[in-house]
Amino acid sequence: MFKRLSPRITMLATLLVALVAPAVSISGDFTDRDTQEINAYVLTESGLAKYSQATRNLAALPNRCDEEETEGANSLDGMVVKGDSVPEFRAAIRSAGMTTREFVVFTWSLFQHGMAAWVLSQPGGKLPVGTSMANVNFYRAHEAAFKALEKETKRDDCDDADSDEEEEEQAVE
Repeated sequence: MFKRLSPRITMLATLLVALVAPAVSISGDFTDRDTQEINAYVLTESGLAKYSQATRNLAALPNRCDEEETEGANSLDGMVVKGDSVPEFRAAIRSAGMTTREFVVFTWSLFQHGMAAWVLSQPGGKLPVGTSMANVNFYRAHEAAFKALEKETKRDDCDDADSDEEEEEQAVE
C-alpha cells in the first residue's frame, strides 16, 4: 500500500518511536501542539545531513534493533525523554549535531511528508490539510538519498520485518 515509502525509513522512524497509530494518520495520537510542531518543521539540506549522520551513528550501536527504549511514548515530549534516558542513544544523536527532539521531529516530518508524497501520487490524491508542499517536494527530491541511507544502515543482525513483508508483497505481484 505504501510502496513509495522505503521500509527502512519506516524502520528508522520506529527506532525512535513506537508506531502507536495507523500509518495513515499520525496526528490522531499526538496532541495538537505536537502535530503543529511536526507540520511546521522545515526539512532542509542541513537537517538531512545531521539526520543521516545520526541515523548512521544509531545503526552502529550494538543491540539496537528495536524501539523498546521509547515504547509507550505517545507524545514528542515522551519520546524525547525516553530516547534521552539511553545515554548511547542520546550521544549518537548529539554527536551528529542534533538534539533528540530535533531527531524525533525530523523523523516524524519525514514520515508524514513521505506519506503525503505517496498520497499525491495516487489518482485523485490531494495534499493533506496542514501538510507542507515544500516538504513533500524535499522528500521527493531526496528519496534516492533515503534509500541509500537505508542500504547503508541496514543491520544484518536485526530482523527487519518491514523488509520481509515488502519482499513478500513484491513476490505476489
